[in-house]
Amino acid sequence: MVASFTLRPAVPADGPFLAEMVVEAANWHAQRARPKFAVLTDPAHVHYVSGWPRPGDVGVVAEDADGEAVGAAWYRIFTKDDAAHGYVATGVPELIIGVRPMWRGVGVGRALMRELVRQAAAAGFVRIALSVEQGNFAEGLYRSEGFRVAEVHPPRLTMVRRLT
Repeated sequence: MVASFTLRPAVPADGPFLAEMVVEAANWHAQRARPKFAVLTDPAHVHYVSGWPRPGDVGVVAEDADGEAVGAAWYRIFTKDDAAHGYVATGVPELIIGVRPMWRGVGVGRALMRELVRQAAAAGFVRIALSVEQGNFAEGLYRSEGFRVAEVHPPRLTMVRRLT
């Protein structure tokens, strides 16, 4: 498949699509898929989309040639008292990324991640974090983009990338 896609800023109306991408990210392993309801009622996963967009939220959506959304990446700022899976410190945005299965492995995730990292650096952040389940093939993408394991909380890894 030749991947033809474009990136655009995420807007308030993208909230439902971002929720779909949280479900895609959580269900990266087909044999351990969780129902949409289970993912979107998990308190940590809800943090990623509740009230989208909040002040400070930044996101990017990938669209195919027909304008259909195929993936998204966004970051949010959490506090220690209101943390999600990849929290490392107040003031360090947490990146969330999801790509529809048929669009994985063709550069969509990498393009989304690079654009969001670029925007985080331009906004003055020094680091950006994410959380990934151990064994997820996306860990290789994150490592290749400069993310390093900062904490291990089985079955999850918290990864951080320096931006400066």
